[in-house]
Amino acid sequence: MRILHTSDWHLGRSFHRVPMLDAQAAYLDHLVSTVRTHEVDAVVVAGDVYDRAVPPLSAVELFDRALHRLAGLGVPTVMISGNHDSARRLGVGAGLMGRAGIHLRTDPAACGTPVVLADAHGDVAFYGLPYLEPALVRDTLKAPKGGHEAVLTAAMDQVRADLATRPAGTRSVVLAHAFVAGGEPSDSERDITVGGVAAVPAGVFDGVDYVALGHLHGSQQVTERVRYSGSPLAYSFSETHHRKTMWLIDLDAPGRITGERLDCPVPRPLARIRGRLDTLLEDPALDAHEQSWVEATLTDPARPPEPMARLQERFPHALSLVFEPDRDPDDPAGSYARRLAGRDDHQIAEDFVAHVRGGSGPDAPERAVLRAVFDDVRVDDAVREVSR
Repeated sequence: MRILHTSDWHLGRSFHRVPMLDAQAAYLDHLVSTVRTHEVDAVVVAGDVYDRAVPPLSAVELFDRALHRLAGLGVPTVMISGNHDSARRLGVGAGLMGRAGIHLRTDPAACGTPVVLADAHGDVAFYGLPYLEPALVRDTLKAPKGGHEAVLTAAMDQVRADLATRPAGTRSVVLAHAFVAGGEPSDSERDITVGGVAAVPAGVFDGVDYVALGHLHGSQQVTERVRYSGSPLAYSFSETHHRKTMWLIDLDAPGRITGERLDCPVPRPLARIRGRLDTLLEDPALDAHEQSWVEATLTDPARPPEPMARLQERFPHALSLVFEPDRDPDDPAGSYARRLAGRDDHQIAEDFVAHVRGGSGPDAPERAVLRAVFDDVRVDDAVREVSR
C-alpha cells in the first residue's frame, strides 16, 4: 500500500503578519497532484489541520475544497486533530464524511477503532490517535496516571488489543500528534509540556508497522518506522534550513516500509542575516537574500535610526528585527538576556525565587507547587479552547 503522510497544515496561520492562505492553497493543489501522479492509495494527515480552535472562514473554505478534491480522487484520507485544532469542531460530520472516504478521527475514546483499508496483500488497519491532553483524557483512556507517556501508552494498549483480534498478516498504521523523544523541535510549535515532560519515548508505539507523526515542523525519522512529515510550509525563522516535504511510504505485504521525501512548494525562501546595519546594507555576499523573507539580527552597539525602513530598501521582504548589540560580557543587560535564553517559564520562575531570596532557590515541594501552577494554567487554556 502506498501512503502519503502529511501534517501540520495550520490553515489560517500567518507568517510574521504575512497572510499564508495563497501558499497553503498552492500546497493543497500540490498535495492533490501528488496523490494523482504517484498513484497514492491512502493519505494520512497527522493533526493541526487548522492553526486555532476557531479558524477564520477563509481557512474553513480552503479545507472544505481540499476534502472535496481528495474525495473526488477516490483515495481514502485519514486525519486526526492536533493540539491547535478543536477536536469537536473538526469532527463534526465525521460519520457522513467517512462514507465519502474522508475519515476524521478526533475522539480519544475511539483510539482502538481503526479505519480498515485493503490492498492486494490484505487489510491495513489505520488507527487515529488525536492529540491527547492528559488532564482531559486520562479517565477516558483509563490511564493509571497523568502525563503524555501514560495516556499515549493507554491509547496504544487499545490499538494493540484490537490488532490482536484481527486476521494474521493485518498490517497497521498509527497516526499520532505528540512530541516523541529524539525529535527536533522548532520555534513554531505550541508547548505541550505537562509536569515538565513533553516528550514520550518512541517505544510507546511498538507493535505497529508505521507511525505517522504530527506536531514537530521538521521532517525527520525518529526510528525507521516512526516519522514526522513536518509542516509543508515554514512558520518561523527557526525553520530556515528545513526542507519542507511529505513522506511517500510504501508498505509491503510483510509490513516492511520504504520511504521517500517529496518536496513541497516554497512560496519564498527564508534567510537569517546578522551584523551591523551598515554592513548588512553593503555586503555583496547577501545579494542572494534580497528577495527572501528576512530576519535580521543587528549587532550595532547602539540601536540605529529607522532600522527596518533602511533594511527594506535592500531587502523588501524583511519581516523581523532582532537586536543583539555587541556588549562587554559583564554588561548587566547582556548577561540577563543570556540567562533567559533557552529557559522555559518554570525555570525562569525558579530563578526569580532564588533572586528574591538572595540565592536560595525553591526546595522540592516548592518546585512541585510551581510546576503544578504552570500546568494548571496551560490545562485551563486547553479547556477554554475545547469549550469555545
